[in-house]
Amino acid sequence: MSWATQDPESFRQSLRSWLDTHCPQAMRDGLNTEATICWGGKNWEFTSKHQKLWMQNAAEVGLTTPRWPAAYGGAGLSREQDKIYLEELARINARMPLLSFGIWMLGPALLAFGSEAQKQKYLPQIIRGEQRWCQGYSEPGAGSDLANVQTKAEDMGDHYLINGQKIWTSYADKADWIFALVRTDRDAPKHKGISFILIDMESEGVSTRPIQLISGASAFCETFFDNVKVPKENVVGEVNKGWDIAKYLLTHEREMISGNNQGLTSGRPLGAVLAQTAGEERLSDASLRAAAMECEIDALSVGLTLERYKDQAEAGAGVGDASAMLKYMGTELNKQRYELMMSAGGSEAIDTDGAHGDLAMDWLRSKANSIEGGTSEVMLGIISRRILGLPG
Repeated sequence: MSWATQDPESFRQSLRSWLDTHCPQAMRDGLNTEATICWGGKNWEFTSKHQKLWMQNAAEVGLTTPRWPAAYGGAGLSREQDKIYLEELARINARMPLLSFGIWMLGPALLAFGSEAQKQKYLPQIIRGEQRWCQGYSEPGAGSDLANVQTKAEDMGDHYLINGQKIWTSYADKADWIFALVRTDRDAPKHKGISFILIDMESEGVSTRPIQLISGASAFCETFFDNVKVPKENVVGEVNKGWDIAKYLLTHEREMISGNNQGLTSGRPLGAVLAQTAGEERLSDASLRAAAMECEIDALSVGLTLERYKDQAEAGAGVGDASAMLKYMGTELNKQRYELMMSAGGSEAIDTDGAHGDLAMDWLRSKANSIEGGTSEVMLGIISRRILGLPG
């Protein structure tokens, strides 16, 4: 199916017809929570036949990665068509067919810096949900200084030998591959001598250890590399210039997190979601209504700002340091939405076995938004120095 050449209205009608046939009714419940997301990968266990069918149907026509080029299996949609796609998913209350770090972060980096062989090898598997990736950036003792990479990759002639440790590697225990920053030149300045490399998690010498969170879940892990052999062709871009890729990828990660503040509501008005959660009677509380309206106004402002920067990026100007502002606001909005949901649900919302299901777990999980993708303190530092021009 070729949608790329269709005008907006023709595309919308064509897409509606396709969704009517290919999006299962069971996937039209508006749930895009931690428990309902489809992450894909070799180790993924589908929660239902409908989840599997929805992912496969979307992948077949490239709609798991609507903006990626058709040459690698994406849908090749324009920016305007992509907006229509999201509108139509919201209209029928559909879940996203597939979400992954491969889609949000590695894919854009490969499209910008990868070799043609790397694109052909990895992108189609990400699009089809066959390969799950995790990110290997942070290291113990480095704090917010991502460039303080101590994991080393020694040149052994036909391969690199990697030793070191990463931390806060989300879902590393479930991932098939990891994209990581490694130091390939220990004598170079801190931001030089770093390379961006792809490592198979089944390689001998790779091990993971989950970190238990306040929610009881273990989304984050420690990842260890003990004499791990990695082929040289797994380096993305130029050796020792991985920091440029790291910065590019971080921009996409922050944009992704800022855009995910709608995940809880799937594009529906917050008031409608609160009414569904707690009942319309609870919404008679004036303070709750005021808080919901304030949150919605902030969400609209962030959404419009995000669209403006996406247009800017489309024109080639990039997002740059504004990604820190978008990430910070997206984080605060997501946490604010969960606080409101918990307030609306009252004491019953705490009960994980009650009518509110996983809401309490997702609320606790939202606290990690202030850490992942760069802490809120780091984001505020970037905003103050690089956007507002305040002294550092």
